[in-house]
Amino acid sequence: MEYAAARDGMVDSLEHELRGVVDPDPVGDAMRAVPRHEFVDDADHRAYNDRDFEAYGTRVLAPSTVGHLLQALAPEPGDDVLVVGAGVGYTSAVLAEIVGAEHVHAVDITRRVVWAARDNLRRAGYAGALVDCRDGSQGFPEYAPFDRILVEAAAVDVPRALRDQLAEGGRLVMPLGTGDQRLATVDERGTTEGDAVAFAPLLVEGEQHGVPVRNRTEREDREHAQRHHQRRRGWELDWIDWD
Repeated sequence: MEYAAARDGMVDSLEHELRGVVDPDPVGDAMRAVPRHEFVDDADHRAYNDRDFEAYGTRVLAPSTVGHLLQALAPEPGDDVLVVGAGVGYTSAVLAEIVGAEHVHAVDITRRVVWAARDNLRRAGYAGALVDCRDGSQGFPEYAPFDRILVEAAAVDVPRALRDQLAEGGRLVMPLGTGDQRLATVDERGTTEGDAVAFAPLLVEGEQHGVPVRNRTEREDREHAQRHHQRRRGWELDWIDWD
């Protein structure tokens, strides 16, 4: 199967005037560049069908859903972006095409999902994107503020920590609600609720699947984030207090 042709067909359908899910620039062009099959195990050409997949106990969003989220987020080149709910890394890869991989920061509360996202992003050519294991409701304060924050999980309200980490003039997009969810956009003008959506709830520490975190793996994640922080921000900034 020629994957480039499959990608073009996928994006053509999203850009078509009858659907109008994404604009060609920048979201459509970015989705044409990202090898989605690298993020959906054993899917081959089916990775380019407009459907969800399940992987590592998490939902791999359909291309139209990703496109809808990114259109609302409206990222621009050079924006510092936080993705809460990294999943397998596909959305982060599309964002990396738009803003640059070094500007993408993603978190997920489930360790095996974080490992999968890191591997997928590296294999697809986006190793510069940082993925860390932590409670997404607390954001990623070491790299704040963020010009754009995308939350791929639902909550009743926007977590205070995420509001606090949004840069002046920035934009946050996330699903709000429980049974009836709406895609909300938060910016300097306030909160605007848009289309109806259906997302899994935002998990906080202690609610994730799997075994408790071991001290060694917790330390490894901290060291991983620390190395990226030093590489991106330089040694002139204050040392991070990880404790």
